[in-house]
Amino acid sequence: MKLTLVGAGPGDPELITLKAVRALQEADVVMYDALVAPELLDYCRPDALQVYVGKRKGAYSCMQEDINPLIVHYAQRYGHVVRLKGGDPFVFGRGYEEAQFARQHGLEVALVPGISSSYAVPSSAGVPLTSRGVSESFWVVTGTTKDGQLSRDLHLAAQSSATVVVLMGMHQLPKITELFTSVGKSDLPVAIIQNGTTADERVVLGRVSTIRERVEAAGVGNPAVIVLGEVAGLPLADWQNRIETLSVPGDQPA
Repeated sequence: MKLTLVGAGPGDPELITLKAVRALQEADVVMYDALVAPELLDYCRPDALQVYVGKRKGAYSCMQEDINPLIVHYAQRYGHVVRLKGGDPFVFGRGYEEAQFARQHGLEVALVPGISSSYAVPSSAGVPLTSRGVSESFWVVTGTTKDGQLSRDLHLAAQSSATVVVLMGMHQLPKITELFTSVGKSDLPVAIIQNGTTADERVVLGRVSTIRERVEAAGVGNPAVIVLGEVAGLPLADWQNRIETLSVPGDQPA
C-alpha cells in the first residue's frame, strides 16, 4: 500500500516533471484536484481508477476530512494511490496532512515536488519576483486562513520592502488593499494573474488604490495570484498583448 503525493504544477500541462509522469503511469488510483490540467490524466494507465476530489470555492467541494480516509481506502483496496495536487503539495497544498494520515494508517509515502504557482504564475506573466535594485526578496502568503482572517504574516509582509505574493486571496482583496493602504502603500504596483500559465491567462495591472476597480471591470477572479511590489510595475513588453491594463491616465505602473 502506497501513497505518492505529486505536484501537478501551476496549470500548463507541460510544466510537470518526468518523475511525476512516471508516478501517474504506475498508479492504480489517481485522486486529482480541481486545478489539475485534465490533459495530465492521459498519462494514467487505462485501467487506473480516476477520482475527482476537487476543492474550489463556490463549486462542488470534497472536504479534507473526507479526502484523508479516501486515500487510505483506495490504497488498501487497490495498492498505489497517486494524489495529484496543483502546484506543489507542500506549498499550501495540505500535502503534509495527507502524508501524516497515510503514514498513521500503515501506508508507504513518497513525494514528487511540483512547480509552485507562487513563482511560476508571475514569471509566466513577465512579472519578476526579484530584480536587482528593485526587490531583494519575496514573501508567499496565503489569503485564506482557518479562521477566515488575514494572515498575521501578511501584516508583517506589508511593512517590508519585499515583493508579496498572495495565493488564494481574491475574496480577501478588499482587506488586502486596505492593509497596504494603512501602511502608506496605496501607490504600490499590483499585478493579478488569473489562470496563470494557461491559454486563458489574464493579467490585470494597477496600484493598491486602483486594483479593486480594475479587477471588477475586467471580471477577473479565482483562481488567481496577487503580486504586490515594485516588480509588478515591470512586466515585459512582449506580454503586453495579454494584459488588461484598464488604464487611467498617469496611473499605470511604469
